[in-house]
Amino acid sequence: MLVVEPVAVVGELVVGQEPGDGFAGHLAGPLVVGAVQGGWVGVAAAVAVAAAHRALGEGAGEDEADLGDRGGDGRGLGSLGRGGRHVLSLASEVPRFRHISQYKYCVNTGEAAAYVARWQPVSVPYQAAGFARAVVMAAAPPSKARANALLWAAARLAAFAVPLGLEAVPQVLLHPSVIERFTAHAPGLSGPARRTVRTNLRFIARRVVPALAPPDAPLPRERAKAPYTRAQIEGYLALAAAQPTMARRMHAAGLVCLGAGAGLTGTDLRAVRGADIAGRSGGVLVQVRGARPRAVPVLARYHQPLLAAAAFAGTGLITGGRDPARRNITTQLTGALAGGTGLPRLEISRLRSTWLASRAQHLGLATFMHAAGITCSQRLGDLIAALEPGDEAQAVALLTGSAR
Repeated sequence: MLVVEPVAVVGELVVGQEPGDGFAGHLAGPLVVGAVQGGWVGVAAAVAVAAAHRALGEGAGEDEADLGDRGGDGRGLGSLGRGGRHVLSLASEVPRFRHISQYKYCVNTGEAAAYVARWQPVSVPYQAAGFARAVVMAAAPPSKARANALLWAAARLAAFAVPLGLEAVPQVLLHPSVIERFTAHAPGLSGPARRTVRTNLRFIARRVVPALAPPDAPLPRERAKAPYTRAQIEGYLALAAAQPTMARRMHAAGLVCLGAGAGLTGTDLRAVRGADIAGRSGGVLVQVRGARPRAVPVLARYHQPLLAAAAFAGTGLITGGRDPARRNITTQLTGALAGGTGLPRLEISRLRSTWLASRAQHLGLATFMHAAGITCSQRLGDLIAALEPGDEAQAVALLTGSAR
């Protein structure tokens, strides 16, 4: 069953029909509105829906619904120009839901346009309100709520910029530099309000003056590399032990242990010397001396091969070479560990991901974030920045447990 309830009824509708046939004979099928004269699309939609209601209702033996209870006029449907709203109740027998959705979208758009046309707040100057109405009408928001949000942002932008001497035209006020200055320096706005206003103003600018803000080119986002499995790490250590020379065996084993056992990468990894590996506080630690100096506990299962590599290196670099600034020191080692045993190519970043994933699982980080409802690492970083890290003994106790 299809029920139409008009809210605002204005004007009159004159609908032609063939004699002796009635609405039911022509409009009992799919609700399709054909070509109509410009400006009468809403009226045609209203007529089609009203006729369909009569056809379906009378065919079922029901009385004709009173169409004037909510609109103030029970004699017919009026124009949608004043933002009339129609509530559709659709039973499973009515086909082609797409036509109903299109009708509702048309009604919502008409409501938004009518709301924008009569919007006149008292909190902003008349010139600012006029600018807001003009640009929001051009942006064609899909709903009244969306129109209200855009009007609020545009009016306050004009109220801020016009006293500074800027002309109240879209090409000037919707320029990206003006939007940024307004959202950064407008008084009386909270942080969330500034972000929301900027988003809304950028939306209007893209619709009204698209030449001023061309669309951003999509850039690839760097994602965390997938961690290696325990079997793959064992395979790399086996390949390291099978290298033809003692130096190559020690350098390769040290590379895997520092990456997967301590999460080191880049200069932090290449600059580690044998003397930087020490056993204390109940575990084995790596003294990192790069841009972020720190002591990193090594996972227990990597203690023996890393200590052997450190004893072999002495005061030299564990991964070999003489200058840790050289970026290709580890290239030969990773190439040597790319054996024909079905293992993927060894990547330092994936070794670090392996360490990070194993420590996050060991600490129950995923369980904590799920329980706290945290999905953004920035918020977690903001919280941790205010906390003091534990001492070396606590770090060893937390980070040297069982690993994958």
